[in-house]
Amino acid sequence: MSLETPNAFADEENILLHTALFKQVSPAEAEELLPHLKHATFDKGDYIFSEGDTDQRMYLLEQGRVKLIRTSSDDRVQLLSIHAPGEVLGEIPVFDPHGGPRTASAVSMSHGTRVVWLEHDALFAWLDEHPRVAIDMLQVMASRQRGNNERISDLVFMDVPARLAKTLLNLGSRFGEPVEQGLKVPHDLTQEELAQLVGSSRETVNKALMDFSNRGWIARDGRSIIIFQPGMLIRRSRR
Repeated sequence: MSLETPNAFADEENILLHTALFKQVSPAEAEELLPHLKHATFDKGDYIFSEGDTDQRMYLLEQGRVKLIRTSSDDRVQLLSIHAPGEVLGEIPVFDPHGGPRTASAVSMSHGTRVVWLEHDALFAWLDEHPRVAIDMLQVMASRQRGNNERISDLVFMDVPARLAKTLLNLGSRFGEPVEQGLKVPHDLTQEELAQLVGSSRETVNKALMDFSNRGWIARDGRSIIIFQPGMLIRRSRR
């Protein structure tokens, strides 16, 4: 990890304006937070924060990809989610500073991953000056909670192929690169991690992937997947 000066990106557009949490903030209001932003760059595999940490920071992903993981008492690792530029990481301790240590770790998935962070005290001092923004933030967090509820519902009511189809479509919408054959999704996940993201075993997910491939919907290319027929994946995710 390399730290950079608070105004290292002062000449660039304020990253806050590209995050859902600050989407209703005016450029002038966001600029007031610039002196409080800390910047850092991480290599692939670096930990941005770790499960059990007691800091009260909120992180914003500026460049690269980050995965959130949890580790069990017997050292098994569970992949929880993948995050793209413009997304917020680890905001819970900022809004619930007395709720205990962090419950997940954030790991950089690519070299040159850039994040900025904001401390609890700086954010809340700013919110005291702009209380309307707090309402906008609550709406964004409520939307994220609905998303979490939907994922729990999917685990209960959807079969593995449907969850896999939905996961591939989600990864495609966030990380997909148009190519001649279709949409290439460079997920950079191991087979075990992809299975964890779907919420099933590696064997079951691989069986579903093979079925999708045999049907001509997708093709596997290393740690990437090419989606040929997104419409068929959409139909399968709704069954």
